[in-house]
Amino acid sequence: MLLPQLSMQLTSSERVSELKLHTENVKILLIDDQAIFGEAISRMIANETDITFNYLSEPSAALQNAIALEPTVILLDLIMPEIDGLMLLRWFRSHPSTREIPIVMLSSKEEPILKAEAFAAGANDYLIKLPDAIELIARIRYHSKAYNNLKALSTATATAKLQAQELETTLHKLQTTQVQLIQTEKMSSLGRMVGGLAHEINNPISFIHGNFHYLHEHIHTLLRLIELYKKEYPEAQKFMEDEIGDIDIDFIIEDFQKILSSMRIGTDRIKEIVLSLRNFSRLDQADRKAVNIHDGIESTLFLLNHRLKQEIEIIKDYGKLPLVECYPAQLNQVFLNIINNAIDDLLDNKKSEAQKQIIIRTEITEAQTIKVSIIDNGSGIEPEIHSKIFDPFFTTKPINKGTGLGLAISYQIIESHHGTISVNSQPGDGAEFIIEIPVSVNS
Repeated sequence: MLLPQLSMQLTSSERVSELKLHTENVKILLIDDQAIFGEAISRMIANETDITFNYLSEPSAALQNAIALEPTVILLDLIMPEIDGLMLLRWFRSHPSTREIPIVMLSSKEEPILKAEAFAAGANDYLIKLPDAIELIARIRYHSKAYNNLKALSTATATAKLQAQELETTLHKLQTTQVQLIQTEKMSSLGRMVGGLAHEINNPISFIHGNFHYLHEHIHTLLRLIELYKKEYPEAQKFMEDEIGDIDIDFIIEDFQKILSSMRIGTDRIKEIVLSLRNFSRLDQADRKAVNIHDGIESTLFLLNHRLKQEIEIIKDYGKLPLVECYPAQLNQVFLNIINNAIDDLLDNKKSEAQKQIIIRTEITEAQTIKVSIIDNGSGIEPEIHSKIFDPFFTTKPINKGTGLGLAISYQIIESHHGTISVNSQPGDGAEFIIEIPVSVNS
């Protein structure tokens, strides 16, 4: 029990067994089975206004009281009848709340073996009963100050760690926000550029393409007129041949057909490019809607065709997929970023003599998610950077060749679709990027 309760047995006129002071800098807990010793220690420090004293005569309740009182120093009797002081010392050192509290062992015996056992069990100091008051107070203040400094250091360390974590979180949020702003501006700029480009190209091409019908009719009319003239006025052929000279009129007539056909093919090609640009950016589909994933992949490959050339073989292993609810323009950008990176790696890999390949595989999983795998047989990714490749602004490309935003933006886009994106790669064995997104928002 605590000294205030014990002091009622010692004296009824005054309560002298516990000193409660305004200053909480030093707080002592004495654990001793002899009440007379507790009274003696209380008298020794009675004039020390910065010390709060508590006494406990029942060691069985020591741990609970120590946790409740939060002393800065514990004075512990080494030899007690109910519980051995060394055992109680080990209890204190095993509990996280009392593990660091300085403990001064008190004993009437000054035997080296006892001292060694006490220090081995975790004691901070060892004093002989009854210690000198000046020495006792000095040691109490020393251990208490050391403990308070340790607590202050631990608090400062914990605060610094928390601040570092908060700073890291803030930095991550800042990077994420920055990437989102760049992504938004990039998509907005792309939309404006593609919209303007599509409009500027589409109008004159549509005009040219639409006039092919009339041009074809007019040329055929003139050709029929020439044939009719030659048939009706054969005597003029000599004159015509002299005037025409080396001109091969038959070749010109035949070549007209080829020129018209080539021009029509050219305008058809330009219209396909404009359509692919529109499909890629999905200017008219800014909201989430159900689309065919394969159309987006095909549009992306069409736009990257100039980089593929004949060096890289594209192998398509498309599964039968349902329409997927997504943001088409964003998803197409993910395909563009990953395929672009694969092309960069394959074109930079000069050592491999094998046919450069990119495999695009799609399937629907049992969990009703769409799985898109983009696999290349390039140089692969080093294990130490696996965890960094989706970080904003991280890039292994030379300066001016990469911003470190492509995969970070891709990660955020897939995350916004409630999906996952991961990579499997070993150095020298290429890389496989796996994208999984639900078929619908409610999946």
